[in-house]
Amino acid sequence: MGVTKRTLRPGDGVTFPSANDHLTMHYVGTLASDGSQFDSSIKKGRPFRFTIGIGKVIRGWDEGVAQMSLGEKAVLEITSDYGYGRRGAGGVIPPNADLVFEVELLEINGKGPGTA
Repeated sequence: MGVTKRTLRPGDGVTFPSANDHLTMHYVGTLASDGSQFDSSIKKGRPFRFTIGIGKVIRGWDEGVAQMSLGEKAVLEITSDYGYGRRGAGGVIPPNADLVFEVELLEINGKGPGTA
């Protein structure tokens, strides 16, 4: 149970987010059960910004994204207990759903690859 990360494209290997850092990410979220997409920052045309490590996002993101270095693109496989659990979310994520997110760490505290 929890989150596993599979790297698609390595980041800088040096710059990792810490609790309270402000991150900018792109993501595509799908259900592990059937691959149906439920959300995408790319489709919305804008990256997602959040503060890591303080419970502003699901636990699978707080723990999985913390393992990524700046510029990295990865797949996070998140079990339901690290996602939305029994409650599901927004009528698009059913209760107890395992999730898959393709994520890209674009910026940490406003600094992107090559500027950190």
